[in-house]
Amino acid sequence: MLYALIPLLPLAAFLALGLVGWRIKDRAHLVAVPAVVLSLVLSVAAFLEVAVSGSVISVPLYTWLTSGRLDIHIGLHIDRLTAVMLLLVTGVSSLVHVYTIGYMHGEPGYARFFSYIALFTFSMLMLVLADNLLQLFVFWEAVGLCSYLLIGHWYERASACAAATKAFVVNRVGDFGFMLGMLLVWYQFGSLNYLDIFPALHEATDLTMNLLGPFGGTWEVSVFTLIGLLLFTGAVGKSAQVPLHVWLPDAMEGPTPISALIHAATMVTAGVFMVARLAPIYNLSPTAMSVVAITGAATMVLGATIALTQTDIKRVVAYSTVSQLGYMIMACGLGAYASGMYHLLTHGAFKALLFLGCGSVIIALHHEQDMRHMGGLKDKLPITYWTFVVGSLALAGFPLTAGFFSKDDILVSAWSSSDLGRILTVFGLLTALLTAFYSFRLVFVVFWGPSRVDAHHAAHVHEPSQTMTTPLLILALFSILTGYLGIPSFLEPVFSSGRDAAAHHGSDGFMIMAAATAMGLIGIAAAYYAYVRNPDLPDRLARQWGSLYRGSLNKWYVDEAYDRLFVQPTFAAASELWKRVDVNLIDGAVNGVARGVAWSGWLLRLIQSGQTQHYALAMAVGIVVIVTVFLIS
Repeated sequence: MLYALIPLLPLAAFLALGLVGWRIKDRAHLVAVPAVVLSLVLSVAAFLEVAVSGSVISVPLYTWLTSGRLDIHIGLHIDRLTAVMLLLVTGVSSLVHVYTIGYMHGEPGYARFFSYIALFTFSMLMLVLADNLLQLFVFWEAVGLCSYLLIGHWYERASACAAATKAFVVNRVGDFGFMLGMLLVWYQFGSLNYLDIFPALHEATDLTMNLLGPFGGTWEVSVFTLIGLLLFTGAVGKSAQVPLHVWLPDAMEGPTPISALIHAATMVTAGVFMVARLAPIYNLSPTAMSVVAITGAATMVLGATIALTQTDIKRVVAYSTVSQLGYMIMACGLGAYASGMYHLLTHGAFKALLFLGCGSVIIALHHEQDMRHMGGLKDKLPITYWTFVVGSLALAGFPLTAGFFSKDDILVSAWSSSDLGRILTVFGLLTALLTAFYSFRLVFVVFWGPSRVDAHHAAHVHEPSQTMTTPLLILALFSILTGYLGIPSFLEPVFSSGRDAAAHHGSDGFMIMAAATAMGLIGIAAAYYAYVRNPDLPDRLARQWGSLYRGSLNKWYVDEAYDRLFVQPTFAAASELWKRVDVNLIDGAVNGVARGVAWSGWLLRLIQSGQTQHYALAMAVGIVVIVTVFLIS
């Protein structure tokens, strides 16, 4: 039961700040930081126990309802996969908590921000610790709620409110499919518990479902294909895959620490974790796995091509996240789950580093985020610069960094998996070239060359406080060391029953690694040539390749297409429904009743005039009518 404190400590911090945060205000970190650090210590203990014993730790916490086959409970399931995720979530969250002390200092919502990131940490921990699909779904939604609250932290900005709403709505699209998939699992297996579902899978490998049955037609689809695709729609939304990737770059409206925590290292990886956790289901559907792999590859290329031209420092890193998530999803779709999770772990370190490095630059330049107004910062921000270089090298897959090992492991595994994998490996190598180019474009434009900083702020640029630089140094170290932890071999027993593409690299492995390394080095050299040796070259190329440049700069107009196809028609339909149903029908009925009562009152008022002669006339007329009716009858 000691491990139950891993999620409960951040929850306690959230509740405490909710009660007394308004009083302690700028001391809120004294509650949140110790709670998350203690959670990290317990996560390390759980990891070591699982690593040494090789056993699975199960901790039942609470049973809410049991009725027949229905069992709704909360429990903790700690195996090797969970143990790795616990280290990532609590490790990055602890460093982000410390970094936030300096970044959010003096902000009016200081205590509120700490309470929300503590709530997020609790929700994400409960998601990865879940031993059943329902618990995973509940906290899947909880991290979505936390994302909404944190993106909109500066709610006085219209852009932050719009970004928070966009993230919430887009994720609901994917989560609807996730919910349908979960219900189909319950319908087929009578349980949502992993330990009940997985053993029953191989006894039901031929299950099919007729999708056109209610309409008199025949369209037999594998149940596992349908379950896999429905659940994957949730991952498409949460992990920002095509076509639901549009929310993630807009989420940069939130404070930078939350960009590092939620939108780079933890929440967006929930989709990758879900696919890996449900590997036994996906292994039974080659169709679903192919869809997963192709979706990941498309996202990988799309994110990289957009990152090439962005001018907002955080948006470059955001689209890099979209692209790297595509690598992870592609790996899982090709059966290389361990490789995908390996890259998830290393990516969490160097991408959190890059986001926090962006935050240091933004604070130093008084919240300037446009790269065109930067330059010449490497001497004024030496710690930020060198740690940012380490993160960029890891992102580019430079030899001996963590990204080098994990990205190459994905590419080698993809090449060894299937014919589809070989095709996607080519796109992976192209993306590696683009990644190296845009990551060092960022380094050279922000830190090298002449200073383009506003003269009023240039004299005051300096390194931020130690609470911000210390996490950068630690993450820079992890951006190298995590590549040497042997994560694929550690996770191999979890996926031993599946198609582990990483197990058969063959003689082509060295060739793919050499090609990936060459792509990275060429990308870095190209960025140096374009932005250091020939700084006018990018503008000339932008004019020569105008349509491609504008397409990339405008994110290939995906948002504009969605606005025309979905947003505007929805608003138009809602406006018509409001006019015809709400105004004419509902309001018309209510107002009609009111007008009827008023009209009846007007008639009665004519009768009740208070004039004696009117009453006498009415009585006389009444008598005449009664007598006439009596005589006629």
